[in-house]
Amino acid sequence: MQTTVGREAERGIRYALLAVFIVGVRRRNPGAVANAAVALAATYLPGVAERRYDVEFQTWQRVYLESAMFTHAVGMLGPYDDVWWWDHLTHTHSATLVGGAVFAVARRRGRDPRPRVVAIVACAGVLWEIGEYIVHAVANRLGLEPLLVTYGRADTLFDLVFDLVGALLVLMFGDRILGDLEQDGR
Repeated sequence: MQTTVGREAERGIRYALLAVFIVGVRRRNPGAVANAAVALAATYLPGVAERRYDVEFQTWQRVYLESAMFTHAVGMLGPYDDVWWWDHLTHTHSATLVGGAVFAVARRRGRDPRPRVVAIVACAGVLWEIGEYIVHAVANRLGLEPLLVTYGRADTLFDLVFDLVGALLVLMFGDRILGDLEQDGR
């Protein structure tokens, strides 16, 4: 059951994402605009998942997901370029979301989540990096500002390492923090 504090936190994150969107429009920053729009839409995913898959997220789980959306979107306004650890934070955070979803689904199906979490997080990370490179290359070829930015091979390697850190965090704490998503029904 969503608490009043949880609803207020969600509302606050959505307003913050709207602010990132507006700042992105004012700065003519298509990366910030696109990321804020996608992030805002993604804040509604827990509600969709609850209705469709008969699960109920705890308030902190919803806010955790939504805060990942916020850190990605706000990163496009400068922290990705100005704060050395921002990219590491967002990759770890996102990897815990992907890994957490895989963990919960595997447990609900009575399967061992460990190999699945690592494999899917690693594959998702590689696919993300390829997609990031393609978006950047196509934008450069067309003379447009890219919606996603690549910073070279070392950055790609660090992104993948921090994706694996996120997967390992899920494996270490998944049973404790995702147990409520394992049962069928509410």
